[in-house]
Amino acid sequence: MHSNTLIDHLRGADRVAVLTGAGISAESGIPTFRDPGGIWEKFEPQELANVEAFLDNPELVQGWYRHRRQVVEDAEPNEGHRALVRLEQRVDLVTTITQNVDDLHNRAGSSEVVELHGNITRNYCTDCEQEIDAARIDAAIENGRPATCPECEGLVRPDVVWFGEMLPPDAMDRASEATTNCDVFLSVGTSTVVYPAARLPMLAKEAGAYVVEVNPDRTPISGNVDEYLAGPAGEVLPAILSALDDAA
Repeated sequence: MHSNTLIDHLRGADRVAVLTGAGISAESGIPTFRDPGGIWEKFEPQELANVEAFLDNPELVQGWYRHRRQVVEDAEPNEGHRALVRLEQRVDLVTTITQNVDDLHNRAGSSEVVELHGNITRNYCTDCEQEIDAARIDAAIENGRPATCPECEGLVRPDVVWFGEMLPPDAMDRASEATTNCDVFLSVGTSTVVYPAARLPMLAKEAGAYVVEVNPDRTPISGNVDEYLAGPAGEVLPAILSALDDAA
């Protein structure tokens, strides 16, 4: 499933960077983007995950994100998430760069998480930018009105990156720094087609890292990495950690 070369690189690594995508969350039962269920199947994500849709119908968009947040809150971190936490016990610094907004890396216990696309469990006021508790959104929706800020009455939105929006500059800076300074880079459960995150594995390789892809299916980068490991993160990552334990 993996080579002794990978284990040797991990044993000698001071810094490891990991890029995770929807695949690792799907193993926790989180749909890759479109959540099945009733009314929401009538909409394409692009119709709701943008500023224009939010301003046109804030209550509709808030309701959709409330539904998605509830799906996330009902999910649990899986063996793939937990294996990355275990990796922190064997390497000085493990930075997990995620395209997911589901908070599962944090809940699993990863200490250094870079959220490129935000976090669906957080919400903030579009005017004054203060963080707003999710319970306020739930109460407003149940009362049939859009959720607004208790301080300034501004509309409340989820702390996620929508279509047409830039990724948070500080998150990209942290991701680039971790990528260019790592000894081993793991690309886990991502199709590597969504930029700018998709360029990170090759950026790591150019900087001299040993780059490994973990994914059930081959992707555009599979032929250019040092190792391609076919399979779900929840199986491959624990196997790697077990091999590390055996080699210790």
